[in-house]
Amino acid sequence: MQELVSGKLAFVGTGNMGEALIKGLLGRGAVRTDQITAAEPRENQRARIAAAYGVSMVSDNRAAVSDADVVVMCVKPQILDKVLDEVSPHLRPGARVISIAAGKSIEGIESRLPPGTPVVRAMPNVAALVGAGATGIAAGANATPEDLEVAKRVFDSVGMSVVLDEGLLDAVTGLSGSGPAYVFMIIEALSDAGVKVGLSRWDAMALASQTVFGAAKLAIETQEHPGRLKDMVCSPGGTAIAAVHQLEQGGLRTTLINAVEVATRRSQELGRQEPGGSSGTNRASVK
Repeated sequence: MQELVSGKLAFVGTGNMGEALIKGLLGRGAVRTDQITAAEPRENQRARIAAAYGVSMVSDNRAAVSDADVVVMCVKPQILDKVLDEVSPHLRPGARVISIAAGKSIEGIESRLPPGTPVVRAMPNVAALVGAGATGIAAGANATPEDLEVAKRVFDSVGMSVVLDEGLLDAVTGLSGSGPAYVFMIIEALSDAGVKVGLSRWDAMALASQTVFGAAKLAIETQEHPGRLKDMVCSPGGTAIAAVHQLEQGGLRTTLINAVEVATRRSQELGRQEPGGSSGTNRASVK
């Protein structure tokens, strides 16, 4: 299979998300193992990643990026500035830089890189760990449509991605970045309900998790409005419509809408707390 992402890729950091991206790219056949070099300070982690995926591992960030066409920054936001300063002099001319560091604006990243460096900022979520991530991506001032397409291929390898203006990444954080937590609570509540009405804990958890997965899969594959899909389940005078009525009385819709809005505002606040932060509309953070 011809690779979907050409050239050499460097991953700076191989924590959960860095590893998920490496695994996804290789699993989809988007790259070959010899295209990837990853920098990781922990010796045991370097050995584990190399054994699991067959990619080149180094301890030196500068060595990782020196011949890379695409550099994916997978380090914590607190150390991103320091790492950018370290690798900036060693980037190849024209190298693309993709950052997944929450709360770090494109403008701030660009200011620490050689003039004209194409930068793409991304906000993935934890489901990338199982190849089902949802990612918002935004292009910097120097990024071309081709640069954006490369970034999209990277994140599509672990799920799906949407291209947005950077100012909307806070909303992405509130919806899909933090969203898995909301769904996990729903699964837990459904499981507890199953136990209450007589199911074993294992059966209740399995049925609740599969039900959420199946409903999401149906919505994605049919592209039907969720309201119409809900109506398909609700027979006249049946069990589902009785349960939906109870959910409406409990304010499920309002609660979820408020949760996304509160998380979005919190993301904006955290962005403003970053050193050199702006109004917050161009920053996002997953907490």
